[in-house]
Amino acid sequence: MAQQPAGTGALYIVATPIGNLGDISQRAIDVLKAADLIAAEDTRHSSRLTQHFGITTRLVSYHDFSSSAREDAILTELSAGRSVALISDAGTPLISDPGYSLVARARLLKVPVIPIPGACALTAALSAAGLPTDRFVFEGFPPHKQGARKQLFESLAAEQRTVIFYESPHRIADSLQDMRDVFGGQRLAVICRELTKTWETIHGDSLEALSLWIQADDNNRRGEFVVLIHGAPAPDQIGLQTEADRQLHILLEELPVKQAAALVAKITGLKKNALYKRALELDGTR
Repeated sequence: MAQQPAGTGALYIVATPIGNLGDISQRAIDVLKAADLIAAEDTRHSSRLTQHFGITTRLVSYHDFSSSAREDAILTELSAGRSVALISDAGTPLISDPGYSLVARARLLKVPVIPIPGACALTAALSAAGLPTDRFVFEGFPPHKQGARKQLFESLAAEQRTVIFYESPHRIADSLQDMRDVFGGQRLAVICRELTKTWETIHGDSLEALSLWIQADDNNRRGEFVVLIHGAPAPDQIGLQTEADRQLHILLEELPVKQAAALVAKITGLKKNALYKRALELDGTR
């Protein structure tokens, strides 16, 4: 645990496991044991974690619906020179979890805010999805109501970065249908379900296929979800793809799918595998 000057408190932002308890770091355990207080999103949930690791530090609740008095009390502890560890139910606090207001106010009071990094569903999903990772945008949980949800998706339809959402089991099917309608059924996406847990699933396909997959089995809708959507093609790529489709239509009149795709790949510079898949789609509509 980092040492602070005497009389100076510190707020530790501590990442906890998103499923597998083995993913907690030794540093996180040490900080939680040494802190004067742990502010937890759900004390009943977090007590199982602290009991498992023999952590006896007092737990108090701190969540999105906490009163300002609770936040004031935590800041009073910090101002008095005591250390507080902030944890969420799972993963890294503040990533679609409570804590922003507390951290902002602590920094205004010149209280040291110290991150203790670790598990995060966002980065775990991105690392394993097989989508571009050099640029991405995280949008948290989509709105509950369909109108607002579709409006958000429409604002992101032309986004060229990988787009990432969290979603709950109760809304995943509806959200995927709306994603399909707005982003297009052929847009590539990946569903990551129950990451690090027994039934961990990472499944990639078109949004059309994923929407059908999620509805095909009740088990597919259980757990917590991360949904990653491939970014939209750049405008010049859209024109190139349109021209590739035109050429494929012509060549498929005379040539097998594989040969037609190979020729168009040479002409346009587009990837042969993607053109082969597209040629199969076009050939199936003939």
